[in-house]
Amino acid sequence: MAGEKTGPTAVVPFRQFVLKVHSRCNLACTYCYIYAGPDRSWRARPPTVPAATMRQTALRIAEHARTHRLREVRIDLHGGEPLLTGPGPLLAQAAAVRAALPAGCTAEFGVQTNGTLLTRDMIDTLGAAGFRLGLSLDGGTAGLNRRRIDHAGRPSWPAVSRAVRLLHDRPEVFAGILCTIDITAAPAEVYDSLRALDPPMVDFLLPHANWSSPPPAPLGPAGRTPYGDWLCTVFDLWWDGGPGPRIRVFTEILGLLLGRPSSSEAVGLSPVVALVVDTDGAIEQVDSLKSTYEGAAATGLDVFHHTFDEALAHPGMAARRSGRDGLGAQCRGCALVEVCGGGNYAHRYRADAGGFTNPSVYCADLERLIRHLAARLDATVALN
Repeated sequence: MAGEKTGPTAVVPFRQFVLKVHSRCNLACTYCYIYAGPDRSWRARPPTVPAATMRQTALRIAEHARTHRLREVRIDLHGGEPLLTGPGPLLAQAAAVRAALPAGCTAEFGVQTNGTLLTRDMIDTLGAAGFRLGLSLDGGTAGLNRRRIDHAGRPSWPAVSRAVRLLHDRPEVFAGILCTIDITAAPAEVYDSLRALDPPMVDFLLPHANWSSPPPAPLGPAGRTPYGDWLCTVFDLWWDGGPGPRIRVFTEILGLLLGRPSSSEAVGLSPVVALVVDTDGAIEQVDSLKSTYEGAAATGLDVFHHTFDEALAHPGMAARRSGRDGLGAQCRGCALVEVCGGGNYAHRYRADAGGFTNPSVYCADLERLIRHLAARLDATVALN
């Protein structure tokens, strides 16, 4: 790509910028790794990002785009719940970035929301400004979303179901659904309920867990692969069931099996291309690291005193961008390493041994899923 160096010292610039516009949330989801996890840094940050921080962040994005001659960047406005600010600050953020970007570089804007605050007017306003909106859900029914409650314990589903209907009428604005897997929910029920909502994309996420804070269900080594089995069931429904949403984890793995690079940190060995800017201007690594220990995502850098090229050189960023070389011996020697990539970086953590150089806590589940997809792909090719 233009602006990138090649060879063993290649520098892959950031292309995705996750900007925290609100550091609080109106929900209290029972499994939230931000507000119920080990990292409490959000408490010391301003609830909303100041306008001066927004402007400085826009200048840093433009500087990075100019340095690396980027033609496109992705800007994701996050929280907490970003819509707690109302649409005005989101529009101002987008305007600041667009005004600062060099000629020839465009920006794609997205908002990830719990959906409870969405209205038709808000969708129209953000859609007209070029935003795409993604929803976070656990399924397409009230029962499946029982863990997504507000601070008074009230269900979020009535408001979210309204948001889904509104977005269904605006397919050019609807980016898709992020769904954290609940191992106690029947995979067919979850998939069928989400498919009924007709989203363009669904991304099933493994719960953020690690060896020191294990997932909610027992895992390996005695042949137990509950998350892999769950995902394999969904894959078969998706693969055999005719038209449906794109499911990112499946298309990523299938692409890797066919020799394409990954675009996700969940699988594959492609370098990380995203960073986070919090409401105080702090430059951080991805939020998933906050599920491991206090300060795991911190870099000590901020947009007022540091460039994003300095963030590229940060040891934590470098470790997550080192591909196969950053994996432990067990992963490097695995036949599936090019596809699995060691799994999500945060899921490898173990406090008492090796830090992030362990296999994923979901290692057995990932192997189960990858081998199942490979077998289904081989069988389909053989029939044709």
